[in-house]
Amino acid sequence: MNAYAPVLVLGALGAGFAIFSVVMASIVGPKRYNRAKLEAYECGIEPTPQPAGGGRFPIKYYLTAMLFIIFDIEIVFLYPWAVSFDALGIFGLVEMLLFVLTVFVAYAYVWRRGGLDWD
Repeated sequence: MNAYAPVLVLGALGAGFAIFSVVMASIVGPKRYNRAKLEAYECGIEPTPQPAGGGRFPIKYYLTAMLFIIFDIEIVFLYPWAVSFDALGIFGLVEMLLFVLTVFVAYAYVWRRGGLDWD
């Protein structure tokens, strides 16, 4: 249990700070409510009425989100390689070049097919 004490203390400090910040912001912060502040979305654009089941999103929205996640996850694989770059030597360099080439080919394919165009 002694090994986990610092982790528990850090978690308690983080939770305490978060709770303290939220409580103090609600007590000390300004309270100027108006019609725009009470709307569901506070982005500066007047919301349009939506159907009862919610509006439909275009499929491009989901495709762009999935492409972002895929390329983001592929980039995460570069971090362990960068950390152990010296230990891997030329083998690691060649493998990473093949990996980056594969990612580039996928990126070029998506770009060529118009997957990155937001219409």
